Amino acid sequence: MNRRDFLLGTAAAGASLGASGWGIASATHTQELTLQSASFTFRDKPTKGMVSLSPDAPPQVLFGEQGKPMHLRVTNRTPDYTAMHWHGLRIANRMDGVPYLTQMPIAGGESFDYTFTPPDAGTYWYHPHCMTMAQMAHGLTGVMVIKEAEDPGFDGDQVVNLRDFRLDADGAFLPYYTARGAARGGTHGNVLTANWLQVPVYDYPAGGLVRLRVVNTDTTRIYKLHLSTGQARIIAWDGHPVEMELPLPSAGEPLLVGPGQRVDFAVQMPAGEGQTADLLAELPGQPTRTMAQLRAIGADLARDLAELKPLPANPFSRPDLSSAEVHDFVFGWTPEGDAPNDGYCGSMGYSFWSINRTPWAGDAAKGTGPLAVLERGKSYVLRLRNESPNLHPIHLHGLAFVPIRSNLRKLPPLVTDTMLLLKDEVAEIALVADNPGDWAFHCHVIEHQKTGLAGYIRVT
Repeated sequence: MNRRDFLLGTAAAGASLGASGWGIASATHTQELTLQSASFTFRDKPTKGMVSLSPDAPPQVLFGEQGKPMHLRVTNRTPDYTAMHWHGLRIANRMDGVPYLTQMPIAGGESFDYTFTPPDAGTYWYHPHCMTMAQMAHGLTGVMVIKEAEDPGFDGDQVVNLRDFRLDADGAFLPYYTARGAARGGTHGNVLTANWLQVPVYDYPAGGLVRLRVVNTDTTRIYKLHLSTGQARIIAWDGHPVEMELPLPSAGEPLLVGPGQRVDFAVQMPAGEGQTADLLAELPGQPTRTMAQLRAIGADLARDLAELKPLPANPFSRPDLSSAEVHDFVFGWTPEGDAPNDGYCGSMGYSFWSINRTPWAGDAAKGTGPLAVLERGKSYVLRLRNESPNLHPIHLHGLAFVPIRSNLRKLPPLVTDTMLLLKDEVAEIALVADNPGDWAFHCHVIEHQKTGLAGYIRVT
């Protein structure tokens, strides 16, 4: 696709947005975001070749407010092309940040203005969707917090961005993927971090109530998480408030959080100064690892979780299952063929994965049609079949859905945008096709996405 083809396509798509309710925001304040080279010291020596919005720090947490316009100007100061996606936000299609599908890639020295009004409060995140694997593996993932219109009443709010880097003993980057990893569960790193730090400690009032927002922005790793305290509860999942009581994860039954997924806890801090509430991870063949700590300071506030009101529901349209049309999607391997044609956005040189037994031809490939065409306003059930022994966090842009059934487990009806498919699982999710456009639909193990497990769904 060339620039003229793209502009002709988006002009027609943009003409249909005016009456849809998903229009472009009219923002007054601009947040300037500059992609640039960075360095950071993870161990004893600085790691160069990072990509961040700061020369010496992780990408910052971005803040917005539900129902209020945002204007984010992304300027690319790297030599590679890029485009920024706002994971989980249900915004206008042309602001979604997917190269060739919704915009042209942003070249070095160029800027792109993303303007939108987030309809939902909650925990979201952002990452590039061009040179995706390279830029994400080198650090370019950040958290976005969309605040509720009314203060929910916490004494503190802590973001924990879980990232895994592949570094050698001198702090230099190892190759960020392997063909073996891409063809299996993905290539894990060896430096696990929270906000790029090793076991950071964050101070909050003793006996206070803290909102802990845990975000897995890794390219590959699926975390098994739990807390060291029982004085907590899950209040939101993938940005949306939880409307039922969920069991608190434990060492025996940790919570699976795949790449792209988020979980918000309400934590009642310990009463004694210096005591901690810890975020813990279970890793195969390793002792339990502490990822981050919340440390109690000062006099005991003696607050109780029961004081918190439920978070207000986001304006999510519930699907009508009695009239829902079913579409089937099969996720699995594919015989290795030609490498995807990703234009300016990079290719990993392999084709291992597929949806409906056809690997994604690449971001810039011509003639690649949608996996399904959904009529705006109608309800649908998407049947997701995993025909591989590997887990796949399947993410749908621009829309939210509810899991309704699985052949392997009971699924709580949590509003979400990313479904973690287990080995041999067949799961059904339901949605209302209420946001027009071409929406990327892919595995968020980025090595799987970039080697064929990707496509898009069209909402007319």
